[in-house]
Amino acid sequence: MKNIRKGFTLIELLVVIAIIGILSAVVLASLNNARDKGSNAAIKSTVNNARAQAELYYDSNLQSYGAVCNNGALAGGVKGIYDMKLGASNAGGGVIGTDVKCAVSSTGDAWALESKLKGTPTTYYCVDSTGNATTTTATGIGDGTLGAGPAITANAICSPII
Repeated sequence: MKNIRKGFTLIELLVVIAIIGILSAVVLASLNNARDKGSNAAIKSTVNNARAQAELYYDSNLQSYGAVCNNGALAGGVKGIYDMKLGASNAGGGVIGTDVKCAVSSTGDAWALESKLKGTPTTYYCVDSTGNATTTTATGIGDGTLGAGPAITANAICSPII
């Protein structure tokens, strides 16, 4: 009489479990990367939308950006871009004032908004009143006042990565 064994050996089961573990680790790593890319797309979209809102504010505020970055800024019924700062922060851009910054020139004729991108600690996305939309390597503005750092000049113009 033949002795027929049914089922799998312990070694076969361990090999299958190891393969499943390796495959799930690869999938999870890919999902984290995709999640960061999705957050960055949301940040860029929100920051880009600020340009149109700022122009509406400028036209309603006697050709001045003035307080366009401030919370509660209102000119002729048109809101400023603070909500876009908040949206970039909520999308993963970080903390307003630290990672998401907006500034207006002292003459009120220029503005810039930048937000840190997720997954890249030294990369920011910046838009300004001249129409520039670019990625920068470091923050260059203080929240509310212009600095002279590498990401933005004194004229509120974003400088691209060099």
